[in-house]
Parts: sequence; structure tokens; C-alpha cells
Amino acid sequence: MKSYIFLAFFFLLSCNQKRPLFKEIKPEKSGLIFSNTIIETQELNVLNYEYIYNGGGVGIGDFNNDSLPDIYFTGNRVPNKLFLNKGDLTFEDITQKAGVDGNGKWSKGASIIDINNDGLMDIYVCAAVLPDSNKRKNILYINQGLNKETGVPEFKDQAAEYGLADASNTHMAAFFDYDNDQDVDVYLLINDLDGTYPNEFRPIRKDGSWPNTDKLLQNNFDSILGHPVYKDVSKQAGILIEGHGLGISIADINQDGFKDIYVSNDYLSNNVLYINNQNGTFTDQCDRYLKHTSKNAMGNDIADINNDGLADIIETDMMPADHYRQKMMHSDISYQTFQNSDRYGYIYQYPRNTLQLNQGFLPKGYDSISRPAFSEIAYFSGVAHTDWSWAPLLMDMDNDGFKDLFVTNGLPKDMSDKDFMAYRQNAVANAPLEEVLRQLPEVKISNYAFKNNGDLHFTDQSKEWGINSPSFSAGMAYADLDKDGDLDLVINNTNMPATLLENTQQQQKEHDNYLRILLSGTPQNKMALGAWVHLYAKGQHQVMEYSPYRGYLSSVEQAIHFGIGKQSVIDSIRVIWPDGKTTLKTNIQANLQMNIGYTSALDSGGLQPPTHIESFLTDITQKAGITYGFSEVDFIDFDIQRLLLHKLTQYGPSLATGDLNGDGLDDIVSGGGSPFHASIFFQTAKGKFVRKFLPGNNNPQLQDDAGILLIDADKDGDLDLFIVSGGAENQPQTKAYADHFYLNDGKGNFSELETDFTNNRATKSTVVAADYDLDGDLDLFIGGRVIPGRYPMPTSSFIYQNNSQKGQVQFTDVTNKVAPELVKIGMVTAAIWSDADSDGKMDLMITKEWGSIDVFKNDGIKLTKIKTPLDTYKGWWNSIVSADMDNDGDLDYIAGNFGTNSFLHASNEEPLNVYAKDFDNNFSLDVIFSHWIVDQVGGIKKEFPLAGRDLLLREMSIMKERFPNYTGYAKTDMNQLLTADQLKDAYRASVNYLPTSWIENKGNFNFEMHELPASIQLAPIFGILPKDVNNDGWVDLISTGNEYAMSPYLGRQDALNGIVLLNLGKGKFRTLSIAESGFYTPANGRALAGLVVNGQAGLVAGQNRDFIKLFQQTVNKELPLKIQDQETHAMIHFKNGLKRKEEYHFGQGFLSQSSRYMLLSPEMKYVDIFSGTKKTRTIQP
Repeated sequence: MKSYIFLAFFFLLSCNQKRPLFKEIKPEKSGLIFSNTIIETQELNVLNYEYIYNGGGVGIGDFNNDSLPDIYFTGNRVPNKLFLNKGDLTFEDITQKAGVDGNGKWSKGASIIDINNDGLMDIYVCAAVLPDSNKRKNILYINQGLNKETGVPEFKDQAAEYGLADASNTHMAAFFDYDNDQDVDVYLLINDLDGTYPNEFRPIRKDGSWPNTDKLLQNNFDSILGHPVYKDVSKQAGILIEGHGLGISIADINQDGFKDIYVSNDYLSNNVLYINNQNGTFTDQCDRYLKHTSKNAMGNDIADINNDGLADIIETDMMPADHYRQKMMHSDISYQTFQNSDRYGYIYQYPRNTLQLNQGFLPKGYDSISRPAFSEIAYFSGVAHTDWSWAPLLMDMDNDGFKDLFVTNGLPKDMSDKDFMAYRQNAVANAPLEEVLRQLPEVKISNYAFKNNGDLHFTDQSKEWGINSPSFSAGMAYADLDKDGDLDLVINNTNMPATLLENTQQQQKEHDNYLRILLSGTPQNKMALGAWVHLYAKGQHQVMEYSPYRGYLSSVEQAIHFGIGKQSVIDSIRVIWPDGKTTLKTNIQANLQMNIGYTSALDSGGLQPPTHIESFLTDITQKAGITYGFSEVDFIDFDIQRLLLHKLTQYGPSLATGDLNGDGLDDIVSGGGSPFHASIFFQTAKGKFVRKFLPGNNNPQLQDDAGILLIDADKDGDLDLFIVSGGAENQPQTKAYADHFYLNDGKGNFSELETDFTNNRATKSTVVAADYDLDGDLDLFIGGRVIPGRYPMPTSSFIYQNNSQKGQVQFTDVTNKVAPELVKIGMVTAAIWSDADSDGKMDLMITKEWGSIDVFKNDGIKLTKIKTPLDTYKGWWNSIVSADMDNDGDLDYIAGNFGTNSFLHASNEEPLNVYAKDFDNNFSLDVIFSHWIVDQVGGIKKEFPLAGRDLLLREMSIMKERFPNYTGYAKTDMNQLLTADQLKDAYRASVNYLPTSWIENKGNFNFEMHELPASIQLAPIFGILPKDVNNDGWVDLISTGNEYAMSPYLGRQDALNGIVLLNLGKGKFRTLSIAESGFYTPANGRALAGLVVNGQAGLVAGQNRDFIKLFQQTVNKELPLKIQDQETHAMIHFKNGLKRKEEYHFGQGFLSQSSRYMLLSPEMKYVDIFSGTKKTRTIQP
């Protein structure tokens, strides 16, 4: 009886457990008997040909027109195979009968195409590798139709007749219509290892002369032959750039109605984004569209991952997800690599997957042809590390309406293993080949399946979805092989049987719906290659651009598949055909396959170019006559402290705005970088700016200007100028770090005044002013940034009391008396004086690197550091500003942090840590950074050192004895690396929170941290300007950021293009597109300051080693009102009942000071302006 109860319980438990999404169908059951087996020989092996294990492809097509997708595999040293789909996921091998075994060639890509538009699918096979050029000629298998006796389709190789018997080591071919003449042309991806070192920096060959240059072939229909004959038009079309192509996708990236080409190139060679010039030629614009790419780029795919109607790009590389493999595989990248990239014109590249998020089109006027901006977000999305990867495919695997990601990976022999590389250098000359090959480790791990969460994040669902069989996988394709409404997967494995994964989504008890569309195009393009399909369902908008050539060496099914979640009815389907005509279908039931033909097309719309909308801001930099680009010496901090995570010498330009010459117009001061002096830009009555240099300081040492402050120090009615010195180019406490004070004669002429208070030789960051002691003048906070050569050891910050008399400037250091806790407070990045508790006295808030946001309460005499909830948020904070974000009458805060789009992650449980001490007793400070990461594939997370073995050994040579090889180091966690005695008196700091956030003020110094939206987390945030952009009574946020000065092994943080967040109230925000906002600052964003330009609100944005940019408000124009020096804040009452507090500063944000004004709008009922607790005036707009 007990056994029956147990069985019943087990049955119920089994019924309630959700089965994995994918189920592997074994070859014995499916009939898919194929293995791409490679046997190495003395003549051809992985030591003399690294591409030997690059694998084969998969082609999906209905070759016998029975509505079931069939499968074609390419083999390298084995025959290709064609399998007919017999239904129920069973297949028949018809290779020999069909005559498509590859003719003994080393087959690579499989491109499925109805090339002669006879309604029968043909197969174009790319051939490579073999030395005999005849064995490298591509094959075009033309479908001859069904054999009447066998019922099997038969094929004939007619590559020569069609002009497609290319022998240039072709890896893949993509068919598309590049010249919009409504027939189908072809792009050939060509790649061979010619004996030269592929990672050596040298000038890029752009003349088409190099054998590794791709080809473009034009379709010229021969009416006599009755089929196309292809002609090489590469040179006249501009296909001239060399590369080691492994992946290709076709898409209309800039939505101008002409197809563009994206090529992933291996090794050092740049990826190529050929933008179609609409005249039969292409121009590579990869470096204009993308800020960095994958280095060893392999496969790629282009699709819309967030349903915004824009094409996003994914490509794969080789970075493992576990610590052991990372440390065994990758060399430390030197800073010289960056320098060489700049010198020779290479785009920045990193050895990991990259996901390029399309951020929409630039505002009008930035380019002659509209183009989108991209942000690389693979780390943010969680898809950067999938080991030695080949095919990435974006598809909706679970039918929830968002495209998921599947990645194949694996390699039978890993030439990148660091210990093998060392062994090979010493042993290869004497050891037998077989012995050397035996030393090579394998990369045999499971493929990856990522679920798209719909918020730009992907979750690794590999195990949960049944992807848990280690393999050597290469090409793959998707298709609904069993016609049940979900996408099944076919994978070509090396030295293993091919994999067939049945998608069981439609078999689940709770399953989502779908719609499948099969297009039938024109007589010249029956496959309708290049068509767009838009789906609309209850506010949901999905789009797909039809091209089956995706991933790696493969062709996916011809049907277009949409998952639609729980929607049972689709509002409409809109097909935009390649010639611009459209077909509209409405009120469509879910869970069916629609056949849509070109015969239903109408001349109504088509693909429209992006429309230019009026943006909130307009870039008026050129109109205003500003042509200044901030430049500085490229000082290499990593030569001083090798293990730094980022430079400390690349923070300029600082910015301050105000009326410097008494003409009532706001001017701009821009700090200088070594060895250049600061500049002043005087505004004229016509809104132009005229540049003037500040007088030099006669200091021969390199010096960086940090914070800038404009105040009337000598009480003569004009703004004087104080610049504190930063950087880390010199030894500590040298003259280079002395500050500079300039007296203004009232006409904008400055003379430097040398006084005791400017002789502070600490390395500083920010200077901000407020009357903390309520004596009627402005006192100073000066933030200490770093001790040069001693990062991350804490340094001191300072309070300077203003004891000036009219005509005599005097500031006194009262830190020890007024705020002794500022001594050795840490590495301060920004500060703000703000009345946080609304008692009329300005409190002090400071942000730190490797620390919290500290709050100092002002009692009118002293500043005392108090405990607040902010103490628990340890970050790499960069900036802080105040704004009443929730309209509750007190001041909230916005703090710029490092962001979450990085290799580095932090939490309370898994913090980032730093340990500093002279561990090897050589009289220099050693700094070791650590992070938490899984130890090995399928393992557990541990704390490991961040630096690679070689880099750590250069810093601490004593470690050479402990780690004679890479294996030992790769297995060593932090508990093993440093002993308890070594850590005994070491300096330690940690980070547990990296998002940029807004801080809600709940009163009495009780603060609540709120993470801002994903769009602002994509890079470090520096400049922040609170402003009601749309005049709705809620304060919005304008921000700049990025960090180009990261260590070479972490790579540049460059995903931001400037960002505007609209405040919707109740803690909700909407990110404006670049076209909506008009705010575009794509470079290394730094300071951000507000000012009045030509009578309207504007702002100036600093970009490190790039141009400063000036913007003016263009919609919802408001009237600026000058704020007097003694006035601290206003209470704004709106006609709709809202009430907002607004504070006015002498410096806030990152190295920024805005001119002191407020904006009056018709929506305001009245405004009370205060000095502390005293009301000074009431304004009624």
C-alpha cells in the first residue's frame, strides 16, 4: 500500500514540475546521423593551422516543398549531409541520392537560397582551407526538383555557370539586394591564415589588394541562360578592407531603405560596418557607429532585443565565465595596445562578447545622413562571457514576445592555454607532434541559453532549459521542425554527433502564443529577402527584417517567427516589401502560420526615413563659435601603479559659468589639462563666445586643473576665480599641486594672487563654497582626491574659513577645529553644501571612491559627521547634486556612481575589495584588487584576485616562486594569496553598490536610496544637471558620463551618449531618445554646468580629450531670473498645486559650477526666495 501512495505522490510531483524547455533528440531516434569529425595530420593540424577546429554550418530549407524544414550540414573532412524532414522530428539521409556531399571539399558556410527563383530551394556551399584551389571553389547546388522514381530532390553543381565558383577561402555567403534593383546579389566572407602574424599592429590595408578581403558579387540576369550570372564588383563598390571574417549579417542599420553589411573579423583586424551609400557603393563606418567591438569576433546576429523597432547587434568572442578559464586563457593587455590602436586606426576591441544596443537616431544636423547611436551593453545584459563561442542567435525561444539568445561554444584543442603556450615555446622543437598535441587542453562545456527579461537583462537559463551537455559546437540554425509553433534547434558539432533540440514550449501546460509568417516575394526575389515585418498586438510592437543568414556559417528557416505571449489576437501585421510597397493584415488569430504574398502589396508608405522631431535641447556649439577641444598629455598612470583600475589624471575639463566681465551675460571657464592653461569663453550680445587664455603660472611641471570656483572673494562686486590642482603626474606635495587664485578687475581681466591658502599641495578634486558659519561670506570646502603613487590610501580634505576684508582676500584652514573628521577622510570625488535638514544652515555632503556618501551636519560652528543610511552604500561615487525630486518641499539628491555595465559587480554578499600594503617589502605600495566570481565551470563563487598572473608578478616579483605556472595561480583565491600575517596591518576598502541613484530625503537625515533606470547605469556618471526639461513641474535629470581611462584589461566604459531622464513622479522616469532630448555627448563626459545663452536657458558639457559642447533649450522656453549671492533657495508654488524646493549653489556635481539663476514659467503661481530661513522676496511670474 505504501508503495502505491509513494507512486501516486511521485506522479503528482512529476506533473507539477515544469519540464525543461528543450529536449535533446538522440540521433538513433531522429535519424540525424552526422558528426563533423576532424583527424589531424602532420601536414594539417592545430599547430600549423589554427582554424582547423572552426567547425561547420547548418542550412535549413524546404527542399522538397512539403512544408517541412529540411536540414543540411557542412563537413570539413567528412562529407556534407542532407536530411529530409519526415515529420515528428524524424529525418532521412538523402545525401547520395541528392548529390550534395560537398565533393570532398573543406566545406564551411551553408547559404540556402532560391537563386533562380523557380520555387525550389538551392544550396550555396562555401569552401576553404585546402591548398588545391580547385578544392576551394564554392559549390552551388541547384535544385532540379524531385526525382519521379525516388521522390527525392536532386541537385546539380552549377557554381561556374552562375559565376559563383569562387576559390578565395570563402567562409560564408549572404544573399541580399544591395543596389535595390529587386534581384539578389551576394556578399562573400573571405578568411585565410596566410602565415603572417594576424595580431601585429600595422597600417590597415584598405585598397582591396589583400587576399583576406571580402567580395561583393552583383546579380546580372542572363536572359539567354535564363538565370543570374554574378559579377565581382567589390572594388567599384568600395569593398576594400582586409579582415579575418567569421560572421556576417545583413540589415538596414540606418533605415534608409538600403541594406548595410556587418562583418565580424577575427584577430586584430577591425570589424566592418559597410553603410550603403545608395549609389552602388559602401563606406565602412564601424568607428562612427560603434565605440568598441569584440576582438576575436566570431559569429554575429542582428535583431531587435527590446522591441523598440531598432536593430541591435550581438557578436561572440572567447571570454570564459569562470575564474580558472579566464586566468588560463587571456593575457594582460598593455596600455601600448590602446596607443597602437589610435596610431594605426584600429577600433578599440576587447576579447568578449559585445551587445550593441541601438539607441535611436541622432538629432537633426549631426550628420548629413541620419544615423543611430549605439551603446555596448553585454556586461549590463549578462551575456558578455560564454567562453570560446561561435554562433549567437537571437530568437524567441519561449514565445513571450522578446528575443532570447542562444550561443554555441567549444573547441577540441585550446591553443590559448597559457601553460601550453609556455610548454610549446620550450618543447616544440624536440617533442614529437603527437606529444605536443596531447598537451593541449580541450574546451568542452555546455552551450548557453539566455532568457530575455524584457528590461535589457538576460538570465542564463541553460540548465533550466535543458542545455546541459558539454560539446564542441559551431554552426547552428533554428526552425519549427515539428510544426508545433515553437523554435527547435540544430547544431553542428565537431568530433561529436550533431545536436537536435526539440522545443517543448507548446507542450507545456502554461504556454505562450505565436504567429508565423511565410513570405512570397516578386519573381526576381521569391524569398522576399530584405522585407520588414511589423507586428502590433495590444501595445506590443515587434519587428523583424528578413534575412536567413545569421549566427555562424548557417542559414535559419525561411519562416518569420513571432512569440506573442498571452495575446490571442494580433491587431495587425504590416509587411514592407523590398521595393517599399506594403501589405497590411488586421485582426489575426494567434497560433497559426500565415502565407503573405507580394501580390497583395500596395503603394502606401513603405519604409520611411526617421522623422526629425523638435528636441528639448539644441546643440549650438558651432553656432556659438566654440571650437575648443580639451587636450592633455597622455600620462600613463599604470607605469607608476601597475594594478590601478583606472587613471587618476584624466578628469578634465572642469567647468564654471557666470558673468565675468560685468556685461550681464554668462561666460564659461574651462579648466586646463597638462600642460595647457585654463580658458575663458566670453559671451557676446549675439550669443557668440570669444576665447581667452588665463595667464600662465610659470610652473614647468605637469599640472591638471581640478575644481573651479567663481565667487566675489574680495567683495568688489565681480567674480574672482579659484582653481584647485589635481592629477597625479608628480610626486606628492610638489609645487605642481599648489592652487591658483585670480583677482578680477571687473572687466574679465585676471591677475594671479599668491597667498598662503593657495599653497595647499595636496592633490585635490573639488572646491565648493557656502556660508557655513553664517557670517555673511562664503567659506570653502576643498576635497582631497588621492596621494600620488599611494592609491587607494585615504587623503585629507579641508575647510577654509573666509576671513577676507574688502580688497583683501584671506581664507584660513580651520579643518582641525571645525571638521577634524575630514583628516584622512578618503578619496573625495565631489561635494555639495546643502541644507539637508531644512534648518537654514548649509550641511556638507561628500562622495568618495571606495567609500560612502558622507554627511556632515552643520550646527553653525562645527561640521560633524553623522551616521545616516547612506553609510552602508559603498561605491565608486563620482558626483552629487540636490533637487526636490518628489516635490515634497525638501531636498533630495542625485549621486553619480560607476554603473552596472562592467566586468566588475558588487553587492553586500559579494563586494569588490582592495588590499594595500608593501607586501613584498621592497619599499613600494602594492595594491591588490579582488572580486567574486565562480571558480570553475559548474563551481561556486569565491573571492579571487582581479589581476592576471603576469601583471601581478610584475608588481610583486616575490610571487614568481609561488606561481611558476598559470594553473597554480588560476586556482588561488584571496584566502590563499595573502596570509593572515600579510593582511594584519594592510589597508582595506570595499564597494558593495555601483548603481547611479537618487536619494530620497525623508527628514532628519533619514535617506532612502533609489536606483535610477537602466539607461543611466550603462557607464559611470559624472556630470549631472537637474532641470525641468518639459516644464511639467517635476525636476528632470541631464547627465554625462563614460570612463575612457580604465585599465587596459578592464576596457573603456563608453556606452553613454549623454542622457535625459524625464521625471514622471512617484519615483518613475522615462528615458528620452537622443532625438527627443537633442542632448548628444558621446565622448568621455565630465563636467556639466548650466548658464543663460542668448537670453535662454542652456548648458555646457565637458568631454575629456574632446570638444566641449554648448546646448540651448528650444522648447518650453522659460524666463531666467538672477539669484543673488546671499540667496540660498526658493520655494516654488505651481498653479496645479505642486510645490518644489530649489537650491542654488556655488559648485555642485562633478567639477562643475552653474551660474546662479532660476527659470520662471507660466505654470508657476508664485515663488518665495530665501537666504537661509529669511525670505528675501516673492516673485509672481
